[in-house]
Amino acid sequence: MKLSKELEWRGFVNQYTYKDISALDGEPITFYFGVDPSASSMTVGNLAAMIMVSHFINHGHRAILLVGGATGMIGDPDGKASERKLLSLEDIEKNKNNICKQYSKILGENKFELVDNFDWFKDMSYLGFLRDIGKHVPMSQMLGRDFVKNRLESSGDGISYAEFSYVLIQAYDFYYLSKTEGVTLQLCGSDQWGNSIAGVDLTRRLTGQEVNVFSNPLIINKSTGKKFGKSEDGAIWLDEKLTSVYKFYQFWLNSDDEGVEDYLKIYSFLTQAQIEETMTQFNQDRSKRIAQKTLAYEVTKLVHGQNRAESVKRISEVLFESGSYENLVEQDFTELSRELGLIKYTGQGLVEILVEANLATSRSTARKFIESGAVYANGSRINYTETLDENLFIGNNLVLRRGKNSQVVVQK
Repeated sequence: MKLSKELEWRGFVNQYTYKDISALDGEPITFYFGVDPSASSMTVGNLAAMIMVSHFINHGHRAILLVGGATGMIGDPDGKASERKLLSLEDIEKNKNNICKQYSKILGENKFELVDNFDWFKDMSYLGFLRDIGKHVPMSQMLGRDFVKNRLESSGDGISYAEFSYVLIQAYDFYYLSKTEGVTLQLCGSDQWGNSIAGVDLTRRLTGQEVNVFSNPLIINKSTGKKFGKSEDGAIWLDEKLTSVYKFYQFWLNSDDEGVEDYLKIYSFLTQAQIEETMTQFNQDRSKRIAQKTLAYEVTKLVHGQNRAESVKRISEVLFESGSYENLVEQDFTELSRELGLIKYTGQGLVEILVEANLATSRSTARKFIESGAVYANGSRINYTETLDENLFIGNNLVLRRGKNSQVVVQK
């Protein structure tokens, strides 16, 4: 399948400056895609763009990935109602390193070149930038941006000169990379369209060269009409320190029926035939959630590796389906303990364990839970208060549950 057709089928096409999208099917194009280090991790929104980047590389185009050490010092004001808090230089450096690692992890064996716009801005003089670059940028173009108008309205919070100038800094990136690396295309998310077009205009004014932009659309949860990629806890991050592997898997597993086919196309590398077969099975009996399970496994494997994906898959089958606890291995209990908490077993009675694990507020309450049959060890009901039966442990672990959802890992 040609790149243009694949992008259309997968749902990656939003806006582009080409006269015809089939231009992407011709000779190899040198393109760039950038992320500012405004956080220590990318999100699933960035992930969609990174997968789009992979498709471009797989079809023979040359990728330059930018981490915005310079633009990250200001922060993109587009879409923000008020001024951003400036990050420390130490935080920016830390975030840059984390994002670079995520670039490499997501793209795997795909070839790409990494650049940092701080490298070409650090020695540039203020007067030189104004004279050589600012002189070519019309104020009408910058004042016409929606976020600028909104911030300058009487009800707005105003905008600093620094944030106002952000678009000019990003536009220079496009010009610089076109001049030094032969870049003729920028890939971006729909929210970066305005900034990217500014780069097209600046490059044309300075060199006479025509360069282009291609953006992927904002992904919408069809059941809610809201931006896709957030849970009750907030954004879904690619860094497991911010969103655990277990919660990451659960997020995809809970995808809405209406949008799951779109998510499979965007967030996985499954072929058209594989996705069609998955959706056929899904539509035969949606209660089995075959599409969601496939999606959760594929995306978790991409971001966190096959072993972690297999682990959280087994855990989900045990906790939420009829899977046997005997199928869990040491790694699974380690994964679970991060999520549920861990209690060390030293021979204490079940009542003491329930209280220690905050599964009961008092010893008397713990006894009532046990007597009413509300306490389980690895899925088996327990009706005694003494020390735990050693045979209940799988290796050195067991999952102690009170009621439907209150659980903890007990480890010898």
